[in-house]
Amino acid sequence: MTRAPVVRAVLALAVLILSSWAAWTQTPRLGLDLRGGTQIVLQTRDSPTAVADAAATDRVLEVLRGRVDALGVAEPTLARSGEQRIVVELPGLQDPSEAAEILGRTAQLTIHPVLGVGDSPRPEGRTLPDERGVPLRLGAAAISGEEVSGARAQADPAGIGSIVAVSFEHHEAWSRLTGEAACAAPGDPARRIAIVLDDRVISSPQVDPSIRCAVGILGGSTQISGQFSRAEARELAVLIEGGALPVPVQIIEQRTVGPSLGADAIAASAQAAMIGIALTAIFLAAVYRLVGLAAVLGLCGYALVSYAVLTALGATLTLPGLAGFVLAIGMAVDANVLIAERAREEYAARPGRLWRASEKGFRAALPAIGDSAATTLLAAALLFGLASGPVRGFGVTLTIGVVVSLFSALVLSRVITDWTLRRDAVRRRPRLSGIASVGPVRRRLENASPDLLQRHRRWLAVSALIAATALAGIVARGLELGVEFTGGRMIVYDTAAPLDPELARQTVADAGFPRAVVQSAGDGGVSVRTASLTDAEADRLRETIATAAGGADVRRDELIGPTLGQELRRGALIAFGVALAVQLLYLALRFRWIFSVGAVAALTANVAVVVGTFAWLGRPLDGVFLAALLTVVGYTVNDSVVVFDRVREALSRRPPGRRAPAFHRLVGRAVLSTLPRTVNTGLSTMVILAALLVLGGDTLADFALALLIGIVVGTASTISVAAPLTIELERRHPTRPGRARRTRPAPTDSGAVV
Repeated sequence: MTRAPVVRAVLALAVLILSSWAAWTQTPRLGLDLRGGTQIVLQTRDSPTAVADAAATDRVLEVLRGRVDALGVAEPTLARSGEQRIVVELPGLQDPSEAAEILGRTAQLTIHPVLGVGDSPRPEGRTLPDERGVPLRLGAAAISGEEVSGARAQADPAGIGSIVAVSFEHHEAWSRLTGEAACAAPGDPARRIAIVLDDRVISSPQVDPSIRCAVGILGGSTQISGQFSRAEARELAVLIEGGALPVPVQIIEQRTVGPSLGADAIAASAQAAMIGIALTAIFLAAVYRLVGLAAVLGLCGYALVSYAVLTALGATLTLPGLAGFVLAIGMAVDANVLIAERAREEYAARPGRLWRASEKGFRAALPAIGDSAATTLLAAALLFGLASGPVRGFGVTLTIGVVVSLFSALVLSRVITDWTLRRDAVRRRPRLSGIASVGPVRRRLENASPDLLQRHRRWLAVSALIAATALAGIVARGLELGVEFTGGRMIVYDTAAPLDPELARQTVADAGFPRAVVQSAGDGGVSVRTASLTDAEADRLRETIATAAGGADVRRDELIGPTLGQELRRGALIAFGVALAVQLLYLALRFRWIFSVGAVAALTANVAVVVGTFAWLGRPLDGVFLAALLTVVGYTVNDSVVVFDRVREALSRRPPGRRAPAFHRLVGRAVLSTLPRTVNTGLSTMVILAALLVLGGDTLADFALALLIGIVVGTASTISVAAPLTIELERRHPTRPGRARRTRPAPTDSGAVV
């Protein structure tokens, strides 16, 4: 054995040991959509006296930290996003109204002398109603919130409710204010002091008769009373102690996820992963025998290393990210299938040592594996750079999955395969290896006629009809954009008893929301989406649904501001447009323009069918759907590239002076030769997706459905759109003699899926 296999074996062992240690000692960081809680996104705004730049946003962030700490939430997370946004995550908090009220308040605290009561005009001051609604004429602010050093809620010594104890940085101003008020006679309004919070008098107590005129209260502290409840006193203390925000803030996004939803998603994804790995193992063992079993062991190693990398990097695992991790398990099979097929070809061309054929297969498949990985990483990078929210988690997880799959196939599986094929028992029975014979499907395809695309225009006509039928759904049913693209509020309820959708719509309409979109949400749940909904209205709506269904709990609550919805929609279109542009550039660099046009046409048809199908089914198009659609884009392009690589290779190897076969036969032969690989890798991925579709719940089910449709249609569109259109364009613009030979033949011979 040469040095290289030993180095690979040592590297594989070291990585597995480190991964096992990391997986055992580290705990993954779950996003709020998996562990439950509330996420609030705030945006700072310019004020008449301050600009909401990064420095001002950082000062707001520090003020908010104090307010969040006072809420008593375990492990809160606050971070600035961009120049003007702050993302606040509050794990375990299921009622966001209190947090939203505290975080969104500007908390401009001022303390004023009272000049009198009534609405009679005065040249100075302003008029505000006191706690009982009596108008008070107030003088200029004597103390601002910045001079408050602390505030805490405590029980009222009189035994009625709670009070707030406030202390000041400089007691001189407090002593002077109370001393001036003490000079007024008892009962005179001028003996009162008004504490104003955000232009609202929250307390206007009289100075105690024991306080002497011109002396005031010494010590720089006071008590705000008003028969507050314990919660009201606590909230007031948080606002006062937190101080005033440097600039105003606005809540532009709010998401609340119940703990049961995250637990169900984790359980569903774990079941899908186990079922998918088991079925994939059976499939690989049946098709590729011992080499297939080696790939299964590599797949298990892939799952371990991916999990360890996620936990070691501290990446946040979100719901789309979890789906991406499960999907990447199926994608990890791709490289192993490519290698096994190339090894079969090498052994069939030069029978001999199994391990040598396997090594040549690894080297021959390397360009195709790299091409597939590059296409997938491109889509993942676009998701991370252009998308937002949990969808970025999908991009991170997908990136890790692709990188680790390269290690799994090129190092781990390679070591296991090499060791297996060098055993004497295997060398005496080469058929056990799985690469010493060609599969029955491939044998039939090799004997099939390459004239399947001779009537290519019929293929194009049928494909156009299917795409038009799908697009008709957009016209007939319209697109059901998710709330994150339209703005508004969507609440999903878990009902105690199944609630008929029509009855649910009528119930919601009777509650005063006739324009709300009401749909069933699976497992007896109900989703309600409106353009706007306050917290009080949301509580009333929940009570109405609970009355009709015998009980209702909030499973998910999403509030997206209209400006943010437009921004997210615009960002989604930009992400999709950039993905198309980059794929076009990729195709233009690798192929002649007629191949690029064919691949783009297949991509367009695939996207049209996926979007149109969702329109017919009335399924929402949201950020998770965008993640699936960009993955479909990468898959379709890569599948077309596979076939066109074969065509280009056949053209470049054409002997000079000899008449070339008809172009449609070259394309037909390329389709037939790559079909086994495409089918094998596609089936492996579809096994995982089918498990997600059945077990994953609403969100994961939509993700899996979009990808299932995309994989099936992507494979078909390569045969029915990309190849026939390329044949038609070749007839109209034939390849100039010698051009194909000048093009370096691509070593790719694959059926990879992205």
